[in-house]
Parts: sequence; structure tokens; C-alpha cells
Amino acid sequence: MHAKRIVPNLPVADIEAAKAFYTDFLGLSVEEFNLGWVARYTSPATGANLQLVSGDATARIDSVISVMTDDVDAAYAEAQKLGYEIVHPLTTEEWGIRRFFVRDPDGNVLNIAAHRD
Repeated sequence: MHAKRIVPNLPVADIEAAKAFYTDFLGLSVEEFNLGWVARYTSPATGANLQLVSGDATARIDSVISVMTDDVDAAYAEAQKLGYEIVHPLTTEEWGIRRFFVRDPDGNVLNIAAHRD
């Protein structure tokens, strides 16, 4: 698998309540998107970013990072071949992403994803 981008997913109780801390204090003032349950904030000066997550919309578990890849289908096949635990199946979500969740050997859940072109 080829990881193009990795973004941390920070669990929060309420995105709107947490937003000011990350936008004002940390300077992540660009809101790339906000779906109500997940939002990405980025620094315009450095490109540093993170996602705030209050609970995944379709998965029964939240992920700690999102890994963007060119070929999520190949990544899914590779994860299965290597015997890794898939905790959310390969799914094309209504908001325009194809993804699956996999558990690493230490129990961390990763969101492996590709955006529609």
C-alpha cells in the first residue's frame, strides 16, 4: 500500500465546542470540511492539520488516524492477505469516500481511504 497522506483523528465530545481551541489557539483556522461528526482543520501557514471526530457516522468504532491512498481496493486486499483484522468493511460512503478500517497489532484502528476523483 502507498500512503499519500496521514491525518490524526482526535476524539472530541462536541466538534463545535472544541473548534475554537484548535482554530484560535493552534492556528488551524481553515475548515476543510465539517460533516457534523467529523471536521478537518488546517493551518494556512504550515499545512498542519487534524480531524476532530465525535463518533463515526457509519462505523461502530472510531479510528485514530486516516490514511489516504491511491488504491483502497488493493490496500483492502493486502490487509486481508496479511491477516489483519478488518473492523469496518470496504464501503463507498455517501459523502464521497471509499474506505475500510483495520486494526493494527497494538489495537489501534486505522481508517484507510481514497476520495472519489
